[in-house]
Amino acid sequence: MRKTYWHQLVFCGLLLSYLSACTGLGPATNLFRSSSPHEQYAHSLKEAKLDQTALGIDWLQASEKALRDSLKITTPYRESGYFSASKPFAVGYRIDGTRGDRFIVQVETQGQRDAKVFIDVFELGGRTPDRLASSKADTNNLVWEVHRTQTHLIRVQPELLRSGRYTISITREPALSFPVQGLDSRRISSYFGAPRDGGRRRHEGIDIFAPRGTPAVAAANGVVTGVGTNNLGGNVVFLSDNDRNLRLYYAHLDRFNVTDGQRVSIGDTLGFVGNTGNARTTAPHLHFGIYQFSEGAVDPLPFVRLGRGPAKQSLLAASRLGDSMRISTTRSPMRSSPGSDAPILRELTRTTAFTILGGTATWLRVELPDGLTGYLNSNTAESATRPLRQYTLPSISNLLDAAAPTAGVIDTLPTGTTLEVLATYGQYLLVRSEEGLAGWIARTIAP
Repeated sequence: MRKTYWHQLVFCGLLLSYLSACTGLGPATNLFRSSSPHEQYAHSLKEAKLDQTALGIDWLQASEKALRDSLKITTPYRESGYFSASKPFAVGYRIDGTRGDRFIVQVETQGQRDAKVFIDVFELGGRTPDRLASSKADTNNLVWEVHRTQTHLIRVQPELLRSGRYTISITREPALSFPVQGLDSRRISSYFGAPRDGGRRRHEGIDIFAPRGTPAVAAANGVVTGVGTNNLGGNVVFLSDNDRNLRLYYAHLDRFNVTDGQRVSIGDTLGFVGNTGNARTTAPHLHFGIYQFSEGAVDPLPFVRLGRGPAKQSLLAASRLGDSMRISTTRSPMRSSPGSDAPILRELTRTTAFTILGGTATWLRVELPDGLTGYLNSNTAESATRPLRQYTLPSISNLLDAAAPTAGVIDTLPTGTTLEVLATYGQYLLVRSEEGLAGWIARTIAP
């Protein structure tokens, strides 16, 4: 590590300790009261002039990079990773969300117990990411509901000068409780949009078959805004879920159990399953519909379908986090998400160097020397500790801290220095000296 960077680490550590003890930043505190904890923290860095240090700049850039270079996953998902005090870190995960989904993000840290981790959720699709939800400053958990079918991005970033391992898990569950007591979405037999009356209309709900008299229960907390009878639905109940701006519709009830204006809680019995209205010739079932106050009927299925349970991916061994690795096969595709069918970001050749950032036992989340991140199948990787060959320098050469022309110089090696070649990347070789000093040399001076 370069001396100036180390001095900045010490200075930032002292100043951040002071900032953490403060409850605000003077007059600016009220102006940023509605901001997310991440935004408040970024503002504190700027107020303290830490955004002008290399460490502060790197932290801010990492948070923006995570919004651009996010990795695609499907739920339920979990992986482990590592963040270092010497290198600001942020990671983004993209997931497809459907209106009615509820996602749960949990980040468990091992290491510094008081380390703050910021979790923010953004909706993608517009010109810039739109922040939807953020975890509270004193928690590493976040739950949010999807109000518009769209790709979402989850950004995870620890505060500065913290080191430790973490495990992130992302799961999905329905936003509403199931509307028939004792059953779940496996009992749905007819879905939204199915043709009715010879194609003259579409089914504006889902049908849940159950024995006559089974309780039809409140799927959300709310107020009963309609109890009555009509030709199609027979005995019906409307329940207003004002938190979500939804009206929940229960039809074909055998009988009622509530009155207009009654306030109910999740699980309260609104009525009992029957086959009144135009369902007289069918078996007893509940027709369950959802109406958006401003949009009309919406598909109820995502609101009540079963979640897939907890994530079950086998985690990567903690000892491998941060390891320097290389490709062990002739070619290995680096993918945008964990899975053999995911889009390929880059084809990597044998001996290509990379660092393990996290991932699972099967799919490694890695970073290339140029900063590109993605996933590699663990079967195509091997440790870069065993040398590929030896090389003796024919002239004085700089040992660099990165595979880039602008990299810092770790040391200047004299002519005749014997090096072990560990891996390659582009025009650079990852090498180790006889004294155990590792770094990069330009390939132009090596065979």
